[in-house]
Amino acid sequence: MEVKSLYISSLEPSAGSLIVTMGMMEILKRKLGSVAFFRPIIDGNDERDNDIEFVLEKYDLDMKYSQSFGFTVYDAETLIAKNNLNYLIETLIEKFKKLEKKYDFVLVEGLNQSCFTQSLDFDINLVIAKNIGSPLVSVLKGKNKSAKEVIDEINIESDVIKKVGCSHFATFVNRMDETVLAKLSNEIFDVPTYYLPEIVELDTPTVNEILIKLNCMLILGEQKDLKRVVRQSKIAAMKLENFLEHIEDGDFIIVPGDRADIIIGSIATIQSRNYPNIAGLLLTGGMIPSRAIKNLIEGFSEFPMPILSVNDDTYTTAMKVHDVPARITAKSERKIALAQGLFLANVDVKKIEEKIALASSKTVTPIMFEYNLFERARTNRKKIVLPESNDERILRATEILLRRDVVDIILLGDEDDIAYKSTSLGLDVSGATIINPNESSLMGIFVNEFYELRRKKGLTMDAAKDSMVHVTYFATMMVHMGYADGMVSGAIHTTVDTIRPALQIIKTKPGITTVSSIFFMCLDTKVLVYGDCAVNQDPNASELAQIAISSNDTAKIFGIEPKIAMLSYSTGVSGKGEDVEKVRVATRLAKEMRNDIIIDGPMQYDAAIDLKVAKKKLPNSKVAGQANIFIFPDLNTGNNTYKAVQRSSNAVAIGPVLQGLKKPINDLSRGCLVADIVNTVAITAIQAQENMGEL
Repeated sequence: MEVKSLYISSLEPSAGSLIVTMGMMEILKRKLGSVAFFRPIIDGNDERDNDIEFVLEKYDLDMKYSQSFGFTVYDAETLIAKNNLNYLIETLIEKFKKLEKKYDFVLVEGLNQSCFTQSLDFDINLVIAKNIGSPLVSVLKGKNKSAKEVIDEINIESDVIKKVGCSHFATFVNRMDETVLAKLSNEIFDVPTYYLPEIVELDTPTVNEILIKLNCMLILGEQKDLKRVVRQSKIAAMKLENFLEHIEDGDFIIVPGDRADIIIGSIATIQSRNYPNIAGLLLTGGMIPSRAIKNLIEGFSEFPMPILSVNDDTYTTAMKVHDVPARITAKSERKIALAQGLFLANVDVKKIEEKIALASSKTVTPIMFEYNLFERARTNRKKIVLPESNDERILRATEILLRRDVVDIILLGDEDDIAYKSTSLGLDVSGATIINPNESSLMGIFVNEFYELRRKKGLTMDAAKDSMVHVTYFATMMVHMGYADGMVSGAIHTTVDTIRPALQIIKTKPGITTVSSIFFMCLDTKVLVYGDCAVNQDPNASELAQIAISSNDTAKIFGIEPKIAMLSYSTGVSGKGEDVEKVRVATRLAKEMRNDIIIDGPMQYDAAIDLKVAKKKLPNSKVAGQANIFIFPDLNTGNNTYKAVQRSSNAVAIGPVLQGLKKPINDLSRGCLVADIVNTVAITAIQAQENMGEL
């Protein structure tokens, strides 16, 4: 029987249903473009439901908020009290069936049973799941429970679900103590059962959540600093020297706004390597620092700690901070990465996929493409070296990649400097390997190897030593000699800084003399490949043919069946001129070099992408109207076109991805975002798998 929906349900609050929802949604969105999310009953307070808001935004679901729920708790309990349970269920079935008819899969998340009054003497989620025909995923909370208590709960829950007549899909026990987990490893149950250990950070608020909940004013700091996790809050009522003895990592300091000594002392701890890193300051009483204190703070070159202000007194503020719930929103990048990594590390995803009927679809959304990148990279983890550890974006991307368990990361730089900068930013990159080139025993080995590679070109030993001091050369040599599987650079360095060492050390693949690049252009329902938009300014016909061949092979690595359009301002034989002839010759050369590729040209973009135009201009072409790889005649055309499409259609442009090298080296734009770095590293890892014959 095909499973087209799942119902996620928990009895207790804070059991971690959203973590399971995220994990299931990741599995679904990797394969399906059409997924709906539904909560039959929501809390119904003045705020919009957090889980609905999160899922709709994070997974870019094509549905309205109003479609995503049935009733509020108040309305549901009112109907039940009036003996209108049948009406409630019938209405929910009707709403659910509309979604089921429109979408490939419906993921349902119930409200935990504790949200209902005690007068409700049955499990409403079981009743709803049974009536809409959704298999149940039960979520239990293992926190502060013994192994025996967990086992008993699993068995009782399973029996109840069976007696009600629901299909039991799986059980998740969240927030488990590691010592209890070890005792459950050999337990076998009737349904697949997964244990997720307790991760404290997922149950702690961020500074931003406190800012929003208490309606604070941000006095100093940037939006990115609000992502810091608050491990505990402390009232600063002591003298400065005593206060400093009690601070810990992740402290959120609550202090009256006129305590200049505590404010300055707290700032000093951020700048000092001898003290823990606090999460932020919350100034009470509506008092803000004087102009002199502000001038002092603004004089720091780096100030990653946020300072907030609130009108309430210190005691009231402390009580309110204590009551701020920990939430995951679509902007909680660090928590999302941590939750995704937690799910994947402890759940048999393939087994779940086998139980779910995942309909095949030709639709490929940007989210599907990105998720598949992470999944494929994760199948055989590779070591990717990032030489620009002094860039904040690199550190933020490193944390996300480590938390998502996608690759192993090597950072180049001084270990103390990296630790200081990452902790001052509230980041954890401790899972990365850190190598200081200046102190590494590899330096001598690399210098000698580089000298041997280039001495016939006139390179001296002194020049080899000078070159290897540059981190891009050192990182490239790590890839060449097998200490790393790939390298990503360019957040600080130029494209030349990235490519030159690669050409001198890694060199090009057999039969390829031109290193080029592509962009994956992720549109609403498909992924196109654009090349070359970043490297070759005015390629000749031979170079253009090699770019087409390299693009063909790169596209195949990422699951795209290539149909290559060689673009020009003229289609077929209609136009003449040097530029058109270059494309015509390049097309012929590419066919001669590789008779297995599907390629045609010259053709205009409209003939390449639009079937109606293609039938008029190139009716017999196997590519026209169906192209998914577009080779531009020069850099000017390619670069402008990809940016025009990106900005005018909200396409996600992933790249540039370098191609033609023996081993994967990839370049970043100096204006890249953290997400760009994360995607590029995943792509590099997949390229490394291909080089090892693992795909």
